[in-house]
Amino acid sequence: MEKIVNPLVSFLLVLWGCALGGSPGVQIGGLFPRGADQEYSAFRIGMVQFGTLEFRLTPHIDNLEVANSFAKIKCSPHMIMKNLKIPEQCLLNDLHWFDSSPDDINDWGCHILPPGLTTLQVVLDTAAEKKWQVTAINVGNLKDERKDEAYRSLFQDLENKKERRVILDCEQDKVKDIMDQVITIGRHVKGYHYIIANLGFVDGDLSKIQYGGANVSGFQIVDFDDPLVSKFDQRWEALEEKEYPGADSKIRYTSALTYDAVQVMTEAFRYLHKQRIDFTRRANTGDCLANPAVPWAQGVEIERALKQVRVDGLTGNIQFDQHGKRVNYSVNIMELKNNGPVKIGYWNEVDKMVLTKLGEPSNDTTGMENKTVIVTTILEAPYVMLKKNADLFVDNERYEGYCVDLAAEIAKHCGFKYQLKIVGDGKYGARDAETKIWNGMVGELVYGKADIAVAPLTITLVREEVIDFSKPFMSLGISIMIKKPQKSKPGVFSFLDPLAYEIWMCIVFAYIGVSVVLFLVITWYFLCLLCTYMVRTMYLYGTIWFIPIWYILGIYNILTGSLSGRIVGGVWWFFTLIIISSYTANLAAFLTVERMVSPIESAEDLAKQTEIAYGTLDSGSTKEFFRRSKIALFDKMWTYMRSAEPSVFVKTTAEGVQRVRKSKGKYAYLLESTMNEYIEQRKPCDTMKVGGNLDSKGYGIATPKGSSLRTPVNLAVLKLSEQGVLDKLKNKWWYDKGECGAKDSGSKEKTSALSLSNVAGVFYILVGGLGLAMLVALIEFCYKSRAEAKRMKMTFGDAMRNKARLSVTGSTGENGRVMTPEFPKAVHAVPYVRPDMGLNVSLTDLS
Repeated sequence: MEKIVNPLVSFLLVLWGCALGGSPGVQIGGLFPRGADQEYSAFRIGMVQFGTLEFRLTPHIDNLEVANSFAKIKCSPHMIMKNLKIPEQCLLNDLHWFDSSPDDINDWGCHILPPGLTTLQVVLDTAAEKKWQVTAINVGNLKDERKDEAYRSLFQDLENKKERRVILDCEQDKVKDIMDQVITIGRHVKGYHYIIANLGFVDGDLSKIQYGGANVSGFQIVDFDDPLVSKFDQRWEALEEKEYPGADSKIRYTSALTYDAVQVMTEAFRYLHKQRIDFTRRANTGDCLANPAVPWAQGVEIERALKQVRVDGLTGNIQFDQHGKRVNYSVNIMELKNNGPVKIGYWNEVDKMVLTKLGEPSNDTTGMENKTVIVTTILEAPYVMLKKNADLFVDNERYEGYCVDLAAEIAKHCGFKYQLKIVGDGKYGARDAETKIWNGMVGELVYGKADIAVAPLTITLVREEVIDFSKPFMSLGISIMIKKPQKSKPGVFSFLDPLAYEIWMCIVFAYIGVSVVLFLVITWYFLCLLCTYMVRTMYLYGTIWFIPIWYILGIYNILTGSLSGRIVGGVWWFFTLIIISSYTANLAAFLTVERMVSPIESAEDLAKQTEIAYGTLDSGSTKEFFRRSKIALFDKMWTYMRSAEPSVFVKTTAEGVQRVRKSKGKYAYLLESTMNEYIEQRKPCDTMKVGGNLDSKGYGIATPKGSSLRTPVNLAVLKLSEQGVLDKLKNKWWYDKGECGAKDSGSKEKTSALSLSNVAGVFYILVGGLGLAMLVALIEFCYKSRAEAKRMKMTFGDAMRNKARLSVTGSTGENGRVMTPEFPKAVHAVPYVRPDMGLNVSLTDLS
């Protein structure tokens, strides 16, 4: 437990009844620190209200610069009052403001501020009894430019020591400064407990820390539910608004004490007047200025009358003991709830601490229907977008998108009004490594600037420590976005693509092998019938040419009279059936589909290459995922991204998408899959998602720690999920409004006809084959003509003419046949009949 003590006087009021200078009536002096305007106003109101016809109250005011040590020494008010026996009323927050001891102070005058709650020694004594470990820290009077840094450093030290229970014994202006820094560094969340030890718990603005989750409690001496206080408060607000427009109109406890002090002094004078004691008798000026000073004769009577006063003031029952200490008072114990400060008990000298409402749940939504909830969000398509004609609308009507519709649905289920507010820095929310300050929408919630965040805000551990999340309203993961590669059109010889290169080579070798085997089988079969070189040569050529016929037509009975030959033909036919079926099955896809060749397919591909840069959104959960990941692959990627030059991080998702589009395939953007899928459906339709998701997480609706909105919002999300509303919203903003085709791109697309470019290679082969055949035929014609000319002993030209005439008319000699000298006419006419098929085959024809 920590004790932070303010050693300065927050407010001091000195009243005396010495009639200096011969003026009639009662002279009352007020000593105020500079800037105590409200306390001064309370003093003047009391002087007017409590003045009577019996005596006149005359004020004497002076301002004190409490930070000026010389001014404090020069005044030494208490010692002067004590020596002159001038009664005083002291309002101060630390009895050590004077050089004298507390016992000396209690010897003279009255103290309307209950001193028991403001003494450090009480805390230390209690700690000794309870064996608490207590550290007392004096924050001192720091200059404005240094105090923020000092407070942050102080609480950082406390955090390092795991000290999370703090007593702030100082006035509200310093409490405000301290709590602002507590909020800035995120120390106002669940697990921290702050006790504000002054008596004005509701005087300060605690709205910023209200939803943080920390336990904040304190004391309140002015009970605004008291009818006396309520009546005075109405008059006070009117006066404050008139004299100080725009100022805080609620009366502070120090002002209430000032007002009560004037009332106490007036009651003492009224008592003396009834007792017919002349308290207005003047003293000589020399008596006050003498050395030593001559005490004021009536001072003792006035001081005794002050201790006998008992009245009901703004701060409750007021009475004093014989030492001038205030007794029989009561202060309320307050605790900060989600709906503001709430009284949970009281403290007095008899009962001590009495708690009446401790442990009540803080998730009620009482009065929520009358409050406008601030909804922080971020401009991010398709979640929140400005309408095209946004200037024609105001407030929530200016926006559209998934989260806009979601916020409306949640507000309808929870029954509250809301106002959308775009986060100022345009960030989702991350904590600075050095200052520990949260930015973005998380910072808006942490520091009390918003009540709820409805946005694509990822649920993470570090965020869950400072804010609360609902159940996920959308599931997603980190994915990779790249520029869509150009589609590759089928080449001229794309008809060869259905089968791999190795298969084509195997088919060629199979063709040659089967031809040889078939030749051997058929040769063996005809060996006993006609074993001549001519027949073997004839069957070798026949098998080579019949193999393609069998391949295409499946005809295998020709020249396979033997069983072995038919086995070869059947196996070859089965082989060709499977090959042709497989080829045909793949041919359509390879000829009609324009394929895209992606340079990467996964995160592994990204990590092991150096051509394509990749990065994430700065100040987002994706960056935090890589920063904290212990997986080797992701750690390698983080090492690259952290040290890449130029930086691969972008400030907004739109910037990341533009970088992907303009980098010509040299930059990949890592983002959440839902956003990746949405952008893929938007024009110019040049990005694509590759690979699977790198992780699994969800978007949640965020609220400050301990917010009363957490439970109803969570129930609303579950209800919307069960009713299918969340799925409808996603389809509406992702695919129904898509610009790049349907969600399933292959669902109902029309198959396009083959173009000439798809099958041009087949025609090239055909034309090439025909040309090659003509060339071979010409060479063969010339060769055989030359050979025949030598054989027939004729000129080369005559031989060519005879061959040409034979090609055209089919005859050049007897019966249209060309007779050769090597074989007689009878041989050319001998027929051969196959015994198994009865096929009449001329040997001349076979040749």
